Amino acid sequence: MIKKQEERIVSAMKKKIADAKKADTKTADAKTTELKTAEPKAGKKVSTRKAAGTKPKKEEKTAGREEQVFAERMAKYEDELKWLYMELYDNSSMYAELCSKMYEFYMERNKDLKASDAERAENPRWYYGNDMLGMMFYIDNFAGNMEGVRGKIDYLQRCNVNYIHLMPFLESPKGRSDGGYAVADFRKVQENLGNIEDLCRLTKACHEKKINVCMDFVMNHTSEDHEWAKRARAGEGEYMSRYFFYDNWDIPARYEETVPQVFPVTAPGNFTWLPDAGHFVMTTFYPYQWDLNYRNPRVFNEMMYNFLFLTNCGMDIIRIDAVPYIWKEIGTSCRNLPKVHTIVRMMRIISEIVCPGVLLLGEVVMEPEKVVPYFGTVEKPECHMLYNVTTMATTWHTVATRDVSLLRNQLDIVNALPKDYVFLNYLRCHDDIGWGLDYRSLRSQGIDEVAHKKYLNDYFRGYTGSSNSRGELYNEDFVTGDARFCGTTASMCGIERAEAEENEAMLDSSIRMDQMLHAYMFMQSGIPVLYSGDEVGQLNDYSYKDDPDRCEDSRYIHRGKMRWDLVDEIETKGSAPERIFHMLDRLEKLRRSLKAFQTDADTWTVDTWEREVLCIARASGDEKILGIFNFSEHDRTAWINETDGMYEDLLTGKQMKAQGVDIPAYGFFWLKRLPAEG
Repeated sequence: MIKKQEERIVSAMKKKIADAKKADTKTADAKTTELKTAEPKAGKKVSTRKAAGTKPKKEEKTAGREEQVFAERMAKYEDELKWLYMELYDNSSMYAELCSKMYEFYMERNKDLKASDAERAENPRWYYGNDMLGMMFYIDNFAGNMEGVRGKIDYLQRCNVNYIHLMPFLESPKGRSDGGYAVADFRKVQENLGNIEDLCRLTKACHEKKINVCMDFVMNHTSEDHEWAKRARAGEGEYMSRYFFYDNWDIPARYEETVPQVFPVTAPGNFTWLPDAGHFVMTTFYPYQWDLNYRNPRVFNEMMYNFLFLTNCGMDIIRIDAVPYIWKEIGTSCRNLPKVHTIVRMMRIISEIVCPGVLLLGEVVMEPEKVVPYFGTVEKPECHMLYNVTTMATTWHTVATRDVSLLRNQLDIVNALPKDYVFLNYLRCHDDIGWGLDYRSLRSQGIDEVAHKKYLNDYFRGYTGSSNSRGELYNEDFVTGDARFCGTTASMCGIERAEAEENEAMLDSSIRMDQMLHAYMFMQSGIPVLYSGDEVGQLNDYSYKDDPDRCEDSRYIHRGKMRWDLVDEIETKGSAPERIFHMLDRLEKLRRSLKAFQTDADTWTVDTWEREVLCIARASGDEKILGIFNFSEHDRTAWINETDGMYEDLLTGKQMKAQGVDIPAYGFFWLKRLPAEG
């Protein structure tokens, strides 16, 4: 019975291809007949439609072509998708249902999105260009609600942004949402932000201005307020099987032997006891976030239907949250298991069939050797893009130590990867900074991991190392001394302290550091992403301490409301917003104009023989650019010796040799090689 059901679906798809091809072959012959009957006889009306209740020919032809496109895509990937699904679940009935629903979501996809899919399928490297610039923000903080964001599209364009990441906006319970990452309904927008119709209007308006839209898709867990969780809590076996429910501690104890804790201080352990249900449930993150059981094919299917529903709302990029955690096995760390990659690969295939214009962005906050596998392989790709997390953390390590050696090693690792791998680069984001550095390299320099993490956290709170930074710790473990750090880019650079103390020299130095760090970030290989407010030097927001729902979570120090009064200062000569915004504007436009900034350009580091100065080179064809960055508060010399001609300083127009370059404190150069004379 099941086998026959699956065969019927596949057979129907093949028939649609054949019927569509027959229709195409008849078109030429039909045209002659149409021409003969096109001119009406005198006194006789000609109907352009069939009999009442039937589709016009044009609609029928369009539908036939769409079905053919789907069938051809399905035929391309069907063997692999079925093999992966059956290897994981061995369930033909659920596989047949998945294929049927994929077809439904494809047919429901609007014509504009299908046109975008077709265009991007013709140019699958459309996001590799040097014109991609992202900005992430919380909708309510940025503009109140989705309609408000629509009203700020002109500002986004003024920032040269063509990719916005809307931080979690799906329905989640107040006070138990982890910043929106505890989803209660995957098809409903938080009431204060709008509704699904508002979301569709926003994505349409963005697309009209050539702006791509990204959202978070929380795959690992749901909120305890999700319908599945409520029914599981009530004892319904079907829904209990969608999570990890145990009526005693035996199996949870076996998991706890090998599974690390994500939040050992604020949410210790990986299970939560539910007294009303008489069961333990797996909660890797917080007690109100229940881990989904992807061993159950119903979970995978339903989550894919949610995924396709959201892509049909106009999403261009789907950020898969906490992807390394989604498969659980006793006796393992429940991180980065092989079957995670099976699931992500199937997700990529489903996307390629239904909505090939959509990109998958993997959130893998781990060391490089564990991050890179989520790209998959060139033949069997998984995520289109990944976050460059380790480079971000290493950047701030470099600020605190004034030693570029570890950062240079990290960049060399990234630059040596295949050019098909695209990273998103950023200085700050919505989350804390975890000090996931290459401690093996640091140990070879005599640097102890525990002591160094303490130094970094002390430095960025302004306690040591001649630091002007301000910020707060997150999830501090008083037993191990480990902690993460929170703060905005501007406050970490010292602008907050300088303004509070009205110290003009410190303010100038802090602004130059902020500008230098952005110039360096734009020079990296990949797509740069700004955190909303960084473009105008927004500072830490301490008002979260007065909010009972947020006061225990120091991450809200850098999740403050957008300071639109700072935007008003963009034209105030000499102000921090003016200096930062206009420098970023110049750098973004330069980057967009030069082919050496293409994502797949050759990129490498150059030795400066100066521990505080980093040099990055980029080249595409005959175009070469050098970026030189001083991570010190003192003037330094980059002892480079590029003998391939004269260079132009892209910011001043000055011509110079790329040899022994004097660089001011927290200064930088973007140098472009000039064509050889003659």
